[in-house]
Amino acid sequence: MLKTLFALVFLGVLAAAGYAAWYVATPIPVASLPATFDLPPGTRFRAAVPLIRQAGIPVAPLEFELLARALGRDQNIKAGNYEITAAPTPLELLDKLTRGDVTQDEVRFIEGWNFRQLRAALEASKSLKHESAGLDGAQLVARLGGREGHPEGMFFPDTYLFAKGTSDLHVLKRAYDAMQRHLAREWEARDPKSPYKTPYEALIMASIIEKETGKAEERDRIAGVLVNRLRAGMLLQVDPTVIYGLGEKFDGNLKKLHLQTDGPYNTYMRPGLPPTPIAAPSLASLRAALRPAKTDALYYVARGNGSSEFSRTLEEHNRAVRKYQLNAR
Repeated sequence: MLKTLFALVFLGVLAAAGYAAWYVATPIPVASLPATFDLPPGTRFRAAVPLIRQAGIPVAPLEFELLARALGRDQNIKAGNYEITAAPTPLELLDKLTRGDVTQDEVRFIEGWNFRQLRAALEASKSLKHESAGLDGAQLVARLGGREGHPEGMFFPDTYLFAKGTSDLHVLKRAYDAMQRHLAREWEARDPKSPYKTPYEALIMASIIEKETGKAEERDRIAGVLVNRLRAGMLLQVDPTVIYGLGEKFDGNLKKLHLQTDGPYNTYMRPGLPPTPIAAPSLASLRAALRPAKTDALYYVARGNGSSEFSRTLEEHNRAVRKYQLNAR
């Protein structure tokens, strides 16, 4: 009798072991590929299984939970959007959930973009959760923990990867923190003779350099000219600040009237830096603003091919303007 009972138990164990081995290695018959599902933050394992099944992935609830418990992974699943492109085995699916192998998308913030362009890129993403839509610029910066009161120039231009369903505020926070890190690092390494009182002033100058530079190799030299003018108390006289001040009214044609109309961003009329950045500067522009090239030039004019002609005196500059801007020698 005992031998028979032992034999039955042994066979039962073998059968269970065989079923378990078959179960973990057998692909789940997914109804349609690709299949996607979302696991909201805080979703527990038992609540995740119905969401997976609703996506057409008929994972067996009891067996799948027992597998997760046996491997000690039932507390380790990650929230996010998941995409299944091939029928997985239960073990492969469990690995995917505990690795957080979520579907990712990206958004790019381009060097020199203003905040309006950056926000449009966020709004165009169908993969983001749009939670910043009702916030104005000041509210948005405050929500991210900033004190600047103005969003312009505060977000580092880069490519940001994110899981589908991520809040746009999360992406903005990463870009904001990245700019703070880069700015702090460059501020620490700044030229001790730099004319800025605060890192924010350096950020403003970096944004101007970003918009003024036609060729990357001239960035440091343009920075040197602008810093020289700032130190000398000269007007900066840069078109991009005026264009920024015009906002959406600018039609692509900067007129003499615009340069003669006073406003906080008109550096032809007002001395010093404008009140805020005018765009998102690159790391190269931050470095140029804080470690500009040594130059005695006070002027530059575009040659028409992306490069600039630099001059030390107003007389030299006027000749360069006649040559390159008025097509007269």
